[in-house]
Amino acid sequence: MSERTDGLTHLDPEGNARMVDVGAKPDTDRRAVAEGFVHLSARALRAITDGAVEKGDVLLIAQIAGIQGAKRTAELIPLCHPLPVDSVTVHLEPQPEDQVIRIEAEVKTRWRTGVEMEALCAVNAAALTVYDMVKAIDRGMWIGGVRLLEKHGGRSGSWVARR
Repeated sequence: MSERTDGLTHLDPEGNARMVDVGAKPDTDRRAVAEGFVHLSARALRAITDGAVEKGDVLLIAQIAGIQGAKRTAELIPLCHPLPVDSVTVHLEPQPEDQVIRIEAEVKTRWRTGVEMEALCAVNAAALTVYDMVKAIDRGMWIGGVRLLEKHGGRSGSWVARR
């Protein structure tokens, strides 16, 4: 099967979906960082920071959900490779002045393909968990600003988003 030349690597020459063959690529250190925000009412944010949410410690449970989301990325994204995740960190930072919780995830591996999708899935899983745990207080919450902040490693090297 010949390779496509139009940059669409997840499609074969006939237009069929495929998982890219990374078997010949060398293992290299890879790292990706992503962020996102949960926008919520002052009341909901206060309930989270005061530990007054009936379902439990929102920030801790969302942190665990983010880690799990990174580990399960290949099950959610159809053409994403399952890969060995070496490290996942997820931080949730309440920012009362903006009425948001900022989520940042960092994922590391030593493998043949990057971990950008894992970092993005970690942020989304954490954000959705915050929503689920606090929706009884504020159904008007919304998730936004999810984006890749940086990636390092592999053939394309490093990339850092403008902040």
